Amino acid sequence: MIKTRICELIGIEYPIFQGGMAWVATGELAAAVSEAGGLGIIGSGQAPADWLRVEIGKVKRITTKPFGVNVMLMSPFVDEVMQVILEERVPVITTGAGNPGKYVPELKEVGTKVIPVVASVALAKRLEKVGVDALIAEGMESGGHIGEIGTFPLIPQIVDAVDIPVIAAGGILDGRGLVAAMALGAEGVQMGTRFMCAQECTISPLVKEKIIKAKDRSTVVTGRSTGHPVRCLDNRFTREFEQYEKEGMAGAELEKLGQGKLRLAMVEGDVENGSIMAGQIAGAVKQIEPAAMIVQDIMQSAEKEYSRLTTLLGKKGD
Repeated sequence: MIKTRICELIGIEYPIFQGGMAWVATGELAAAVSEAGGLGIIGSGQAPADWLRVEIGKVKRITTKPFGVNVMLMSPFVDEVMQVILEERVPVITTGAGNPGKYVPELKEVGTKVIPVVASVALAKRLEKVGVDALIAEGMESGGHIGEIGTFPLIPQIVDAVDIPVIAAGGILDGRGLVAAMALGAEGVQMGTRFMCAQECTISPLVKEKIIKAKDRSTVVTGRSTGHPVRCLDNRFTREFEQYEKEGMAGAELEKLGQGKLRLAMVEGDVENGSIMAGQIAGAVKQIEPAAMIVQDIMQSAEKEYSRLTTLLGKKGD
């Protein structure tokens, strides 16, 4: 059994977070992952507070286990969303696109653990100082908005720079990724792309089909010229976006091109004209299965990998 500080901190059975992906991570998915022993996370994105309250209600009706909400700090509804989180006493929040520092005191008063997503050592050190409980160090292999550093170089540098627990994210599929992350000093993993193909994930079946058909080089990064690079599966939208970038379209205009495209794909199922945010590991996702089976597979394959490595180390010792 693998137990880390993050399991004790949150009260979860396994050190597995399901990524809080906007338009993807609804209450149904979060509840299924939490019930299976991981940490299910609702992706609030730029949704209004009333939507979030409904999704939290779904989770609470399905499971009594800890769950989380991902908060995009650039959302126009962020203050209202935080108020719902306080009122509902959400056990964990993960944050992106900003510094959650001003919300930390109130969140701690109601017992909410604050775990920001970071993509650099500098930000990790800064957020530790404001009193967050742990960090999700996300490499550029992940889907959606990305930083500039890969998971393997990023994790040990952040682990060495802070004293709080670090969760690794970006390019993780199964127990091999969990073991590798822990070897680098992480105390858990966050996974998004594989959970997109959970049965309980409510995105369009056409998106799931696109992920399952993906190859190792099926993702592309758009928006580098805007300063907000995004990793998606290659399709008509990304190719048009890349062409506009090459032609020198202004950043503000490029940003407008992307508005509404994530929902277009995930909810409406337009897999050619929408934005399918997914990580590089998409090429290794091969089936749709229940969230509980995904969690169990991660843990079983991790135990198998530990056993294999222990045998190898034992032989070396001989």
